[in-house]
Amino acid sequence: KNKKEEFVYSGGLIEFVKWINKSNEVLHKPIYFKREINGSIIDIAIQYTLGYKENIFGFVNTINTVEGGTHISGFKTALTRAINDYANKNKMLKTGNLTGDDVREGLTVIVSVKVPEPQFEGQTKTKLGNSEIKGIVDSISMVALTQFFEENPAIARKIVNKSLESQKARSAARKAKELIRRKNVFG
Repeated sequence: KNKKEEFVYSGGLIEFVKWINKSNEVLHKPIYFKREINGSIIDIAIQYTLGYKENIFGFVNTINTVEGGTHISGFKTALTRAINDYANKNKMLKTGNLTGDDVREGLTVIVSVKVPEPQFEGQTKTKLGNSEIKGIVDSISMVALTQFFEENPAIARKIVNKSLESQKARSAARKAKELIRRKNVFG
């Protein structure tokens, strides 16, 4: 008989994210949004943990895109911008904008897109190459995240504060490295 493997979660992506984070302390309930534009369906679930690991899963037409691609880069860009916008608007930034690394620490996200004509790149064909998908995922995510942050300020602040802690730690690590290098030069 023909056997076919598919990722199916009865609760959809929200249950999938909860399952991935089941052994972690989470910062908030999953953030979820789904939109359709020009025949493409964008389905995204996000949840931060108190940890430092970044879990980003991309799917295109139920195929796991382990190498990422345009749907993932579109999401990352929007996430960084949406968090910085919220933090700026609420005067939470003291030392400049947060970087992508700062905002993705402890992040678990599933970006699932259904695309009529996917173009895959890479040797293993596990990287999405459709350039228009980057812009679509970026704009949908930006609008959805901005709206979510405005409606859920307590969660938005938790996410910004986690990102700020990450920024502080990265800055301290950089200063420590520079200090060691300087000592070595003059030693």
